[in-house]
Amino acid sequence: MPHDPYKALYLHLPFCVRRCGYCDFATEAVPADDARIDAYVEDLALQIRRKAREGELAAVETVYLGGGTPSHVGSSRLSMLLYTLSLSMHLTPEVECTMEANPESLTGNMVRDVWALGVNRLSIGVQSFDDDVLSVLGRAHSADDARRAVEAARERFDNVSVDLMCGIPGQSGKSFEASVREAVELGATHVSVYPLTIEPHTPFHRAVMRGQMPEPDDDAEAAHMEIASRVLAEADFARYEVASYALPGRECRHNIAYWTGRPYLGLGRSAATMTQNAERRMRVQDGRVTDDLDARQTAAEDLMLGMRMTCGVSETQVERASALLPKALATFASLEAQGLVVREDGRFKPTERGWLCGNELYGALFDLAP
Repeated sequence: MPHDPYKALYLHLPFCVRRCGYCDFATEAVPADDARIDAYVEDLALQIRRKAREGELAAVETVYLGGGTPSHVGSSRLSMLLYTLSLSMHLTPEVECTMEANPESLTGNMVRDVWALGVNRLSIGVQSFDDDVLSVLGRAHSADDARRAVEAARERFDNVSVDLMCGIPGQSGKSFEASVREAVELGATHVSVYPLTIEPHTPFHRAVMRGQMPEPDDDAEAAHMEIASRVLAEADFARYEVASYALPGRECRHNIAYWTGRPYLGLGRSAATMTQNAERRMRVQDGRVTDDLDARQTAAEDLMLGMRMTCGVSETQVERASALLPKALATFASLEAQGLVVREDGRFKPTERGWLCGNELYGALFDLAP
């Protein structure tokens, strides 16, 4: 269908040195020298060139290399991929280009190589700076590996994100707070905090079902999120999205694109593409349509996704949506009465309680267009 230009590009590299016990992403553990990685990366480069010829990359403003573990595929493959990208689109400094990396495979040489080829933001999957917690998670790196990786990244990059997890069995508030403080002290400019969730068909899910692992404690997770909020606020980080904190100007523009209804193109196995025009929004994954929304459903989804952001949605957007969704204003008034939303500065913003009760908040908005 004729569609609005893609503003974000996601490239999926589905390979890891090992699969973590909690992971349900489309990844597989493959040795770094495996020929399957070569074939996959070469095919991904062909897809990039094909989309460039079709004119689909001309308006892209953010690029994200995710996985899996992109750093696991090594410098030479990453260099080939990034070189292809630079020939296929305007990979200027104004384009935010993020690459995910894990500490066990991020080296100083790789940092220098990807920086020289246009990556300007690194997102490092640290999860914890506590070796005991890393052992529970089954991570392939140590706390010292994580420290070295962040320090290596900071030699070239002034925009470094660190992922941390909380609510992990055996993880104390003291341990989690120490990890948050260490991320700040090492020079991270962005921190994402994810509570552990037990996904079906993962080793952690099987362990919980067998009684070998306790289920995550909601109270512990909430306490850890409060610790993150306090410690990061003291360090001048602002929470701009339900799971993410950043120094001023270091918010992840690619993630914001997802929450603000900007069309994105996904290339690689299991990567999702969102295509839209004034009448319709579609998501496609591996050639299969996963969402097909009309204009009313799109307007409701935009209100719902906007409430993942600290800034929420503007009163103007809600009024505009009311033309398609007559109950929108009344629903926001109800959410405000329940303490899930606050109205200030011409915007409807989620409260902390709104985020903690996300099912009620998001469900009420999405149900505006059954």
